[in-house]
Amino acid sequence: MAKLMNWHNFEGKMKEKHLLLFSAFDVRKVFPISEIAATFLLYRYAQKKFITRVKRGLYVFPDTLPPDLYLANKLYEPSYISLEFALSYHRVIPENVYEITSVTPKATRRFEALGKAYSYRRINKRMFTGYTAQKQKGFSFIIADAEKAFVDTLYYRLFDGRKPLSRFDKDKINKARALRYAQVFNNEKLISIITTTLR
Repeated sequence: MAKLMNWHNFEGKMKEKHLLLFSAFDVRKVFPISEIAATFLLYRYAQKKFITRVKRGLYVFPDTLPPDLYLANKLYEPSYISLEFALSYHRVIPENVYEITSVTPKATRRFEALGKAYSYRRINKRMFTGYTAQKQKGFSFIIADAEKAFVDTLYYRLFDGRKPLSRFDKDKINKARALRYAQVFNNEKLISIITTTLR
């Protein structure tokens, strides 16, 4: 057990397994210790500032932070990146969006983690679709394709009583695909807005 508790052994093994974002569950996959021991180990290393707490039960190594978009998926699961951040990522809108926006079938939440803001809007499970896997610095994350991010954004703008998008690159949006996604929402006003907006 003494060897397992050695910081250099812990750091080396975890990084060797490419576990840059981890919980007690992840520690137990690498070291044969109990859940209580793994939780205490992480607490002790966080107190010594060897590791950084991202949120309750989730930690990172301060010298090897995981990519932001990978973290966005992992902070609140299940979720996929969408809305204005995804539209900016796909160059559908000209603005740079600094808050990483996602949707989830769980409750709406917002986190501040490692100097960045991550927000999550609740979406019905049947609408939790239209995303693809991509990579950032070798880490996989899921993000809405351009059309689904567009539909998600218009849906929440309608829900919040805000105006539809006014500035966006229509050439980046396939109208037929966007309308197929809109059908899943079963909202005639949303379908009408998309039809009008993409003329």
